Amino acid sequence: MTKRTRRNHSPAFKAKVALAAVKGEKTLAELAQQFDVHPNQITTWRGQLLEGAAGVFGSDSHAEPAEPAIDVKTLHA
Repeated sequence: MTKRTRRNHSPAFKAKVALAAVKGEKTLAELAQQFDVHPNQITTWRGQLLEGAAGVFGSDSHAEPAEPAIDVKTLHA
């Protein structure tokens, strides 16, 4: 058995696979064969998509900003 080198998938590819999983038109095994990834990986990407989907439509009032705000006045000091 030959060992496969580690692959890094682009975010666009992960989103495509996760969306296909969310649609539910094919089984995980069919998707895994179609996209040549492990079914567990598809399940992980699907979960990440569903967790982050709310962030697409706006931020929660409880969510903290990703980066702190920069005070422009202090930059010119």
